[in-house]
Order: sequence, then structure tokens, then C-alpha cells
Amino acid sequence: MSKALKHLIPDNFLNEYWQKKPLLIRQAIPDFVSPLSANELAGLSLEEEVESRLILEKGETPWELRHGPFTEETFSSLPESHWTLLVQAVDHWVPEVHELLEYFRFLPSWRLEDIMISYAVNGGNTGQHYDNFDVFLLQASGKRRWQIGPLYDDQSPTIENTSLHILSEFNVLEDYVLEPGDMLYLPPGVGHHGVAEGECMTISVGFRAPSHRDILMQFTDFVSDQLSESLRYADPDQRLLKNPGEIDREAVNRVQAILKSYAEDKHLIAQWFGQAMTEPKHPQSAEEEIENWESLISLYGNSNLRLSEGSRIAYCEISQPMVFADGVSQHCKNDELLSLVRSLCCKETLVPDTWTQCINEESQLWLITLINSGILFPEETSKN
Repeated sequence: MSKALKHLIPDNFLNEYWQKKPLLIRQAIPDFVSPLSANELAGLSLEEEVESRLILEKGETPWELRHGPFTEETFSSLPESHWTLLVQAVDHWVPEVHELLEYFRFLPSWRLEDIMISYAVNGGNTGQHYDNFDVFLLQASGKRRWQIGPLYDDQSPTIENTSLHILSEFNVLEDYVLEPGDMLYLPPGVGHHGVAEGECMTISVGFRAPSHRDILMQFTDFVSDQLSESLRYADPDQRLLKNPGEIDREAVNRVQAILKSYAEDKHLIAQWFGQAMTEPKHPQSAEEEIENWESLISLYGNSNLRLSEGSRIAYCEISQPMVFADGVSQHCKNDELLSLVRSLCCKETLVPDTWTQCINEESQLWLITLINSGILFPEETSKN
């Protein structure tokens, strides 16, 4: 069952704030206790497979950026103030952090990017900047002062000689100090600057939004990979031109018609979009291979099947229904499979009474494939 953020009514939020304007929510999660400590976060940054960064405002160069994995010696040599550790996709590695996503079930799950957690010492910050995605900033421990500015874009001036996109001009419109449990929502493009007042940790829940550039490039790549070389520009209606060098209106219309034929194919767009939006940041792996349905029932018939923290699933019912799991699409030919996916999208878990009753071979094979891919894993049910 999804959890609710205090003082936030989903319908009102979507109508008045989502992608429109910032919102401060005091005690969105009352009596909040961080699901992991600063030492545990630093421990994650030592791991090879975990994406992490250090930002030192007063490092060897101004706004020095370092990429992990780090070592214990890295942290012992840091200054006393003005640095920040950022660890990406903590929800993939820490189940207790993943559970925070239950508070955001009023938004499409396929829009989620990840949960980043930052730890900062006094004065630590990442500079005044803006993001190209929606983000909820939940204060996990300590205090952080947030200054909110107007909208910025890639034409806004930035500080030179740093790989960080720090705004060189910043107009403060609002000023807040957040304490544990407080949350700040920021739409894309809104300038913000967060500075730690003493040691603090901030949890950032980000929602992905592909750029128009990426949409066009990725969709055309997806379509072109499926097309035969024999499909060519054709002009059987070519008329005599006054100048052979002229590209006339009819030629442009022919090319436009080719492009429109793919751009207006909603099923093709849905297939690409579902695959793109469920592409995982960290591919999963399984501990063992399930050979057939009988083996699965024998081994795990009394277990829940749970979605791995780093995996993504979705479905689309435009034209022929499709299901998506970690960037792979499958046309859904039976209601039983579609029902399984709907349930998994809502609860991230299939209880034994649900999945063991599958009688359709397509549904059975889909479950086996997801388990063998590490997307689903068996989880023992509690015994009373």
C-alpha cells in the first residue's frame, strides 16, 4: 500500500505545482529518520559499481569535482568544511531507501530516475544551479538552507573553468531552512542553491525527462534498425523542373510523408517509449537459472515474487497491449499476463496465490524470463 505525504493532496499538487512552480512542504514525513547514516553512505561510495561524486568548493581548484569509487583515505584527507558527497541510485542498493518511493506512487513510476543522497559538512553545497528534471528534496538529517531563484536555461551564464554547471548570476526569490522531514519540490529549470548548516543529509528523488534531442535521436535509431534497405525515397510523380538543382515543394512533401508515416504510428512510438523509459541504470543478474514452470513451482511456490530495486516495468494498452521490463518489450496476447503486470506495477510484489495460478504459457514464460534475468526474485513469505 502506498504511503501519503502529509500536507500534499495529489490532485491539487498535479494541477497547481507539477512542472509549474516550486512547493515547500513542511513535515511532509513527520518524525522522519534517515534510512541510512553518513558512514553507510560513504561506504557505498567505496564500491566500484556505485556512482558517486565529491564536490569541494575550495579544493585544489575552485569547485573541484572528483568521481568515485573513493577510499577511506579520501575522506580522511578532506577539509573540515565546504564539501559534499553525492551518491546516485541509492534506492537500487538499499531496500529501506527504495521504500521511500511508496510516497510518490501518485506519479508515473516510469518517470522515476533514481534517489540520490548527499551528505555535506558545514558550508557544503553544489553551487547555484538548475536541473532539467523534476526533483523532490527531502531533508534526511541536519539543516540545509535553500535559496530559490527564477527559471534558467542553457543560455544562462555559468562560471567558467569548472565542469559543474554553476550559474554565475543568481536572483534569490525565496529562502528556506529545511529540517528532517521537510520537503521541497522543484520543477525543471528552477534555479536553486542549497548550503549545509552544519552536517546534513538530503534525499533527492528525481524524475527523468528525455530531451527532445534524445527523443528524436533514439526514436529514429529504433525505427531505422527495423527497416529494410529496399525501402527508398520514390518519386514516380516527378514533374519537369525549370532548374535541375531545385528541391521543389513536392520533393519535400514526399520526405515529410515518410517521416509522418512513422511519427503517426502510435503503436511504434509506444513500443520505443516503453523500452526507453524502462531501461535500467544497472542491469540485474540472477543467482540461478529456472528451467521450466514445474521447477519454479517446486522451488518457490510458497514465495512472493518481488521486483528488484533497480528494475523497471510498465505496460501500455494502446492498440495491441504491450508489457515492458528493463528495456525489453513484449506484445501481450492474453489478459492473464496483463493482469500480472498491472498488479506488479502497483505493488512491486506478486503473492503466491496470484502468480502460481497462472495457466497461460505466455504468462509462465514471462515470469521465468524475468526471474532468470534478475528482474524478479523469490522472497520468502512470513510465517505466522
